[in-house]
Amino acid sequence: MTSEWVDLTQPFDENAPHSAALPAPEFETLHDVAEEGVNAQWLGTPTHVGTHVDAPRHMVDGGATIDDLPLSRFAGEGVVLDVRRDEPEPISVTDIEAAERETSAAGVRPDDIVVLRTGWGDRYGADGYERYPWLADDVGEWLLERGIKLLAVDTPSPDRPRAMRPDGWDAYPIHRALLPAGVPIAEHLSIPAALTGTRPEVFGFPLRLRGGDGAPARFVARPD
Repeated sequence: MTSEWVDLTQPFDENAPHSAALPAPEFETLHDVAEEGVNAQWLGTPTHVGTHVDAPRHMVDGGATIDDLPLSRFAGEGVVLDVRRDEPEPISVTDIEAAERETSAAGVRPDDIVVLRTGWGDRYGADGYERYPWLADDVGEWLLERGIKLLAVDTPSPDRPRAMRPDGWDAYPIHRALLPAGVPIAEHLSIPAALTGTRPEVFGFPLRLRGGDGAPARFVARPD
């Protein structure tokens, strides 16, 4: 492993995977350099498509918006844990603690950015990406007890996939644990296997959208 920067951000275009509850991003060419001397595009997108950060306002009435959160929330020491799955199934606290024991790096520490690699980021844009592994209900409280500053996952959400929810399901236990406590959630990351078990510096700054419930972000890591 070198000290070079590692990009943890998925590519973003009109084909970016998105929830069935949200429209796809839209791109339009406004000016063409061959005809007008400049290139310029128009972009329209929901705040929760592609690699992005959820602010508390996403699920908390009156919660902090993306521009309220201090920059320190999005930068610092991280721990990358290997919780790989081949099937869409829950990941328990026991699974995460086992991943801590199997790594040469220290486990989750206070003020960590916790990066969980399920391997699903390798399937970004492929059939079945929207049926992904998710975190068991009690993982959110476990992360809060550890004092983390941000959770990042390589799936569309840390909570149960839309396609696998029981009728009437509206629990969102991970979102409803972390966001009210001021801990943002980053989704749709690309996490190389080589980073698992390490403690890199992690940076993931979202767009400063005024009053935003979330925003696209560029996540990178620098191995120690």
